[in-house]
Amino acid sequence: MIRRFRRCGHGTGALTPEDQAVLDQFRATLTALRNPEPWTPGSARDVAVRVGPFVERAHTRPGDDHGPEMIAAALVHPDTPHASGYLHGRQLGYTERGWLRCQTGAILGFWQPGYAMLTHAAAGLPLPDDIGMDPAHYALYIEARKRDGSRDGYTLLRVGPYTQTQHAQQDHDRITAALDGRETILVPGHRVSVRYASFDVSDHQLFVDPYEADVVALLDVAVARVSA
Repeated sequence: MIRRFRRCGHGTGALTPEDQAVLDQFRATLTALRNPEPWTPGSARDVAVRVGPFVERAHTRPGDDHGPEMIAAALVHPDTPHASGYLHGRQLGYTERGWLRCQTGAILGFWQPGYAMLTHAAAGLPLPDDIGMDPAHYALYIEARKRDGSRDGYTLLRVGPYTQTQHAQQDHDRITAALDGRETILVPGHRVSVRYASFDVSDHQLFVDPYEADVVALLDVAVARVSA
């Protein structure tokens, strides 16, 4: 992954500008590895993530980067946001992954330019099919909001992750039908509704797996719990 110098180690004279640039990049890489900037949850900054023997740059998803064990992140080309980085990233498969479930234990720290030499892109390699991160899919949030216009309330039920958007849409339609005519009487003083949004990886332990139970039955249980 590290580019070799073309000059002999016993060569005389000053380094060429090209060799000096490579040397500077190598020093920056050593600095990044020896002095990583520790990642802190909720910082909304790019991070350096281990992907096999490589290190990749990743955007963290705003609002979903606070989990102690897992966050949502998207791998990006190290030269982001430059146009050349975007084009090269498309060729190497960076732009096709979307949001992923990233274990916080794989985060080296905040992204530093020195990590760029350690990426698949620097080696001219595409991202592998299996990068060790599952997609951060979508979820349904069933909420009870006060009817006084304040929008205060709470979440009754979180269902997810859905591996296919059509599955989430089907359950959304089923819950909407189940709430029809009952949304204002299930929880006194509140209106119950369902919304479709990204799966909150940071709070994954709060969700119910939609593939292990019927969502309408889950809704009934959640309503019974708060009404008891």
